[in-house]
Amino acid sequence: MTLRDSLIAALVPIFLGFGFVIAKPAMLELPPFLLMGLRFVFVSLLLIWWFPIPRGFLKRIFFVSLIANTIQYSITYTGLSLIDASAAVLLVQTEVPFGVIFAYFMLKEKPVLRSLLGIGIAFVGVYILTGSPNLDGKFLGVTLTIIGSGVWALGQVLVKPLSKEINPLALVAWLGLFSGPILISLSAIFDGNTIDYFRSASFESWMIAIYLGFIMQPITYGCFYYVLKNNPLYKVLPIVTMGIPPTGLLAAIFLLGEEPTKELFLGGTIIIIGVILIVFNKPKKNNFK
Repeated sequence: MTLRDSLIAALVPIFLGFGFVIAKPAMLELPPFLLMGLRFVFVSLLLIWWFPIPRGFLKRIFFVSLIANTIQYSITYTGLSLIDASAAVLLVQTEVPFGVIFAYFMLKEKPVLRSLLGIGIAFVGVYILTGSPNLDGKFLGVTLTIIGSGVWALGQVLVKPLSKEINPLALVAWLGLFSGPILISLSAIFDGNTIDYFRSASFESWMIAIYLGFIMQPITYGCFYYVLKNNPLYKVLPIVTMGIPPTGLLAAIFLLGEEPTKELFLGGTIIIIGVILIVFNKPKKNNFK
């Protein structure tokens, strides 16, 4: 990976970790489905005008948006709304072992023994982390966050072929165009009158929604898909995944006032050790291409 690509990839965890954490207070006034729907509508409104319709790819984009955006974000952020952000930002690291599992079954990429060991260690860390007192009685939130990580990993396996054929920002725009209205419609069904939420939301919540849609989404995923297009996945993952925990934890502690427990730090450390074993691993030739 070139220095330029490395620097571009480094932007992803900074914006993503910060945005993941600050979304939590906004969900007190804008439910997860609605907040994520606004996020994707905003990014599509920002970018869609600059790119031609990707004819011949629309069905594939819709299917990928359903998995990688609509289903994944509704599950993950519903989980985030039920648990502390400091715990959630560590639990989402399970996306890496899930990615290895999906790559094996879908891309026939056989993991080496070190990767299998890393998967085992990561899930031991999850077990320890879930014993944290601040997660007591929050099984649903923990489960949804972990399931969302698995769906994210599946989504990236599906996105990678498209990232090689479509401009990264165009891909962000069209994925958002398909998923945003669906999520807002789901919010209207499950959460109630959408207009009431719009009227009652504070200025701070709207600023968070604007940040997620107009700033974070185009920068993080535009950069991610660009780097993913030009480099093997195993080179991109270390930079992206290793930067999210410190960024997210610092944001949770200093912006939300959360106090992570010793179980969270111990479990999170073990999860990260497992992830390191997976991503800092020289793959076999043609793996993760």
